[in-house]
Amino acid sequence: MDFGESSGGYEKSPPINEGDIVDVKIESLGREGDGIAKVEGYVVFVPQTEVGEEVQVRITKVTTKFGFGEVIE
Repeated sequence: MDFGESSGGYEKSPPINEGDIVDVKIESLGREGDGIAKVEGYVVFVPQTEVGEEVQVRITKVTTKFGFGEVIE
């Protein structure tokens, strides 16, 4: 079987860009304790958040597999 280029990461262009402001819900916590949210299936790490929080974040970094955001106060 040929699974193509799949490596378990996000396979399309990220649905967000640096500087975007998005509303997200924190779904889980990462190993370092950062909140994990998803935007159209794309993982965004958000420090200083807790599971279940709904927050507005500014995207600070975007890679091919995941992004980082910070809560807007």
